[in-house]
Amino acid sequence: MATDLIEIDQEQPSAEAIERAAVAIRRGQLVAIPTDALYTLVADPFNLRAVGRVFAAKGREAHRSLPLLVSDFLMAEELVTELPTRFYLLARRFWPGPLTVIVPASAKVPLKVTGNTGRLALRQSRSHTASALIEYLGQPLIATSANVSGQPTCRSGIEVFGMMDGRVDLVLDGGPCLGGGSTTIDITEPYWRMIRAGSITEKEIADCLKGA
Repeated sequence: MATDLIEIDQEQPSAEAIERAAVAIRRGQLVAIPTDALYTLVADPFNLRAVGRVFAAKGREAHRSLPLLVSDFLMAEELVTELPTRFYLLARRFWPGPLTVIVPASAKVPLKVTGNTGRLALRQSRSHTASALIEYLGQPLIATSANVSGQPTCRSGIEVFGMMDGRVDLVLDGGPCLGGGSTTIDITEPYWRMIRAGSITEKEIADCLKGA
């Protein structure tokens, strides 16, 4: 397949670009967009064909879950069995921003998205492009780094195009992404765990969750 590239303004993406990306996502296609945490591959998590294409495009192992972007707490609540107090403490402090929180997934989320683990990684992004797409579609989006697994993460649309031409359907090129990677923590167990270090430090997390 041919990969299309559209130049956009990250801060004010055009309605036409957002509509074209949304239509592609509704068709089960894969779109790469700039976010506050590097370039991200987005797709429909409720379309199993699209989910399979994400794994194939990245060469990602099937047991690794796919994170989702949400618009707010309410959208997050629809995707989980229950949200502990820790989640609300973290989300109020760090969302929107580069914090991904692993929570127990509800039956609404396809098991394949969770890597067959039953756990789900959620984030609310500061990205105007991501927010506009989620608002347009009215649903969460798969949001995983726009690169082939094991390869460097991409900081520009041109880098994504060079690495993933023929693997994705559309790249929204907003120029360089200067944000750091997202910090990931797991709050599904009695004690929270940092899974991946990123822009938010372990100390900041610990301070936020002190006593919780």
